[in-house]
Amino acid sequence: MRIEELDTPVAVVDLDRLSANIERLQAYLDKHGIDNRPHIKTHRIPAIAHMQMQAGAVGITCQTLSEAEVMCSAGISDIFLPYNLLSQTKLRRLMLLSRRARISVTADSAHTVEGYARAAAQEGTTLPVLIEMDGGYERCGVTTTAEVRALARQIDSAANLHFGGLMVYPCNPEANAFMTDSKMLLAQDGLAAERVSGGSSFVMWQAHEFTEFTEYRAGMYVYGDRNLVDAGAMTLDQCSYFVLATVVSRPTDDRVVLDSGSKSLAADSARKSSGHGLIIEYPEAELFKLSEEHAHVDVSRCTRKPEIGERVTVLANHCCVSNNLFSRLVGHRNGEVELEWPILAKGW
Repeated sequence: MRIEELDTPVAVVDLDRLSANIERLQAYLDKHGIDNRPHIKTHRIPAIAHMQMQAGAVGITCQTLSEAEVMCSAGISDIFLPYNLLSQTKLRRLMLLSRRARISVTADSAHTVEGYARAAAQEGTTLPVLIEMDGGYERCGVTTTAEVRALARQIDSAANLHFGGLMVYPCNPEANAFMTDSKMLLAQDGLAAERVSGGSSFVMWQAHEFTEFTEYRAGMYVYGDRNLVDAGAMTLDQCSYFVLATVVSRPTDDRVVLDSGSKSLAADSARKSSGHGLIIEYPEAELFKLSEEHAHVDVSRCTRKPEIGERVTVLANHCCVSNNLFSRLVGHRNGEVELEWPILAKGW
C-alpha cells in the first residue's frame, strides 16, 4: 500500500529519516560525552522509545505519570519524570511505578520534597530527586542558588530520598552559569550534583557548549517540525513527521480548504514564519486560519493552485502537539506503507 492510498487526514513518518535523526543526535552526544535521555512526549510511542534506547540512550524522559506507566509497561526501565507530583494519588502511582523501573523526579519546593519523602518512606524505597531550576521561561523551577542549597539540604536529610542533581529547561548560557554557581555552593555542604540535566531540541547541537551538563533531554529531534527548521536546528529534508491532507473545497481562486484543522495540525503558531504549517507542495501558500476540521489556505501567491481532491503534505508548526491528536502513526519508506504504530501514551 502507498501513502497516497491512505485516508486523510493522517499522520505519517518516514522511517528512514526517523532512524537517521535518532542516530545523528546520539552520535553527537556520544562524541561529546553527554548522556542522552530523550523526551518521549513528542512521539509517545514505545517502539520509537526502544529505537532511542537501542541507539544508546541511558533512559527516557516523560512529562506525565501516564506516559511513564505506558513506557514502563512496554519494557523501558529507566525513566525521568521532571514534573512536580503532589497529590496522594499521583504519589502512590509513582511508588508503584518505582517497583518496576528506575525512577527519578524533580522538585522546586519544600512542599514537593516533603511529599516525596513521605511516599518513599511508606514504600520503603529510596527515590532520587533532582532540583529543577528556572531556565528563563518563567515556568517551574527555583530562581536562586540559595533555594537550590536549601532544597538540596532537605533532600539529603530525608532518609528515603537521594539528592540526584540539578535539572533545567531550556539550556542556555545563563542556565549553565546558574549550574556552576549552584554546584560551588553545594560543594560547601559536601553535596555533589551527580546529574546535571538539560534539554531543548532547538539548541541540541550546542549542547557541548554548556559545560556543566552531563545529560541531555531532546524530544522533537526524532520528527522535526516547522519551528525547528525555522530555527536552523533541522533541515526540511531531515523532517520525518508530516500530516497528509486533502483539498476539500476551493471557494475562490485564491483560497482552498483542507480537511486537516486544529484537531490535526494543532493551533500552535510558528516562531518565525506565518501560518499554521508549511504545505510542502505549495510553499508559497499560507494556512492562515484553522477551524476544528478545516484548514483555511491562502494560495494567492502560488503560481499553480491546488485543485479539489488534490492531496498535500503539511509540516506542522509543532510536531509534539500534532502527534498527540492522532491515535495512530503510519510508518513508510519511500512512500510504501510498512507499519502502523498506535500512539499509546497520547491524550492522558
